Amino acid sequence: MTAAAPPDPHTRRHLTWDGCFNVRDLGGLGRHAPGAFVRADSVEKLTAVGWAAAHAHGVRTVLDLRNDDEQGADAAPRPDGITTVRLPLDGIEDTAFWEPWFTDWRWGTPLHYRPFLDHFPERVAATAEALAAAAPGGVAFHCAAGRDRTGLVSLLLLSLAGATPEEIAADYALSETRMTPVFTALGRAEEAAQLAAAYRSHATSPYAEMLKVARRFDGAAYLAAAGVPGTTVAALRARATGQPRG
Repeated sequence: MTAAAPPDPHTRRHLTWDGCFNVRDLGGLGRHAPGAFVRADSVEKLTAVGWAAAHAHGVRTVLDLRNDDEQGADAAPRPDGITTVRLPLDGIEDTAFWEPWFTDWRWGTPLHYRPFLDHFPERVAATAEALAAAAPGGVAFHCAAGRDRTGLVSLLLLSLAGATPEEIAADYALSETRMTPVFTALGRAEEAAQLAAAYRSHATSPYAEMLKVARRFDGAAYLAAAGVPGTTVAALRARATGQPRG
């Protein structure tokens, strides 16, 4: 029987930002501090009310993981005091890597995470360095749906903060219930149902697949192997856990 995601004990993590559908604070998982990092779907959909909620939550930096061709106009102006950093994560121009995934149901699932991590360590390293170097305050990071590129960054941050594989997998699985409104807003309403059917046909689940990845991932060791200085790894962990930088 496929492992099912346990109930989320941290319901306070779920944030209501008008215009987004898949937003939650990573605080409470492992030693992750509330307010340090927030995962989200595309914040360009935020209304003025949504931006006000993000600012009130303490967000001062937005890290946009999307590609240039995914960028669009903001629904409302971003508040003063929030800096946006754009750093595409997925290396979509590497067609030799990506083309096989685009024709396979595993695209949009954690099944591509380990191959991605092995193939693109420099991109993950650059993302970690950007997160560590962000201005004081909370950081919201996002892709389009807030599931996969955002899920990769969440995997890294939660591993550094000492979250268990079960916590990491359960957090990933929470996105699946939000995919219908997310993809509807993106004009791709059919995708959520198609992927859910694919999981069922292969007798697996988002939780089960993410659990496999998380059990074999050590964020600090991965970043060290990717060439990220130990001081940067320590700074990123300190930021995630809310501890003073030593």
